[in-house]
Amino acid sequence: MDFTNKTAIVTGGSRGIGLAIAKKLAQGGANIAVLYVGDESEGQTAVRELEQHGTKVKQYLCNVADFEESKKVVDTVIEDFGGVDILINNAGITRDKLVLNMEEADFDAVISVNLKGSFNMIKHLYKHFMKKRSGRIVSTSSIVGLIGNAGQANYSASKAGIIGLTKSVARELAGRGVTVNAVAPGYIATDMTNVLPDKVKETMKAQIPAKRIGAPDDVANVVAFLCSDEAAYVTGEVIRVDGGLAI
Repeated sequence: MDFTNKTAIVTGGSRGIGLAIAKKLAQGGANIAVLYVGDESEGQTAVRELEQHGTKVKQYLCNVADFEESKKVVDTVIEDFGGVDILINNAGITRDKLVLNMEEADFDAVISVNLKGSFNMIKHLYKHFMKKRSGRIVSTSSIVGLIGNAGQANYSASKAGIIGLTKSVARELAGRGVTVNAVAPGYIATDMTNVLPDKVKETMKAQIPAKRIGAPDDVANVVAFLCSDEAAYVTGEVIRVDGGLAI
């Protein structure tokens, strides 16, 4: 898949699934704008890794949940790179608790980053993609957005919201040559799952028909396809990447 001369914004792109997606796009020739929060050195490490593919890479500190801050960063990326062709909404957080114990702040924080953050980024690039009459938007949902999960009411709601957002925006932009899709990962080996006890991991694995926990590259491969010219007639879709867990 060829992404030469294209620029991608990847939110949450400094590690895990986001970094895997950024690498896959960079391997295809895409310039990458990495949006991150928190550890600046982690962002710098990601940039060095991505630069090895010979494309232009820059990092931007950005809280996607902040409407004005995310707008400023999008405008800066467009100025720095001359335009944007691909948006990957991958930034996300968890605040897992049963509803019985969940504070309002736990719910609001997850919705703000995962769902409103995705809206903010789409909103700020909407006119840009319309004027170009082309573009790819791919957002990271989750299988828990499809089937729910005890202790993750806030996270599940945010990921289900991304599905609704994806389908609605896909209908709005299809006539402008812009595709809007989502991926719904299952259990993927990331920082979030690596800290789990081995016994828990084995229990998780036993529930998966493919009998393995997924790798970030499993998700990145699907995202890259959705961003490619080969997927020009695919829009409004939610593709599970879960080894059959939610069949």
